[in-house]
Amino acid sequence: MPEKKIRVLIAKPGLDGHDRGAKVIARALRDAGMEVIYTGLRQTPEMIASAAVQEDVDVIGLSILSGAHNTICPQLMNLLREKGMGDVTVLVGGIIPEADLAVLKKAGIAEIFLPGTSTQDIVAFIQKRHPQQA
Repeated sequence: MPEKKIRVLIAKPGLDGHDRGAKVIARALRDAGMEVIYTGLRQTPEMIASAAVQEDVDVIGLSILSGAHNTICPQLMNLLREKGMGDVTVLVGGIIPEADLAVLKKAGIAEIFLPGTSTQDIVAFIQKRHPQQA
């Protein structure tokens, strides 16, 4: 029986309309053998949580450049817990001030990837978190 692929939801929450980085990450994860679902632009935390439940994902990757991470991330984490998906690995990539990193980790974000992080580092982090599927 083939191993179950790691399922990753890539989302662009908020009003930020730049998704090139999200698409680059989605392609890198797909090339690494993961199943990737890309939700598109301007997603609300509710839309992301609903998609995560419907798609039964293992990982959610958020691309945030708008500065709204301190609002969006805790909302999403609460919604995931309410929907019984508190064990999903949630990652954030984008422009995040150093002062906000600890706040996001406390909210339940597994890792924050800042500009310049290699796609291989992101792939390796996900594979390490989900070794039975890598």
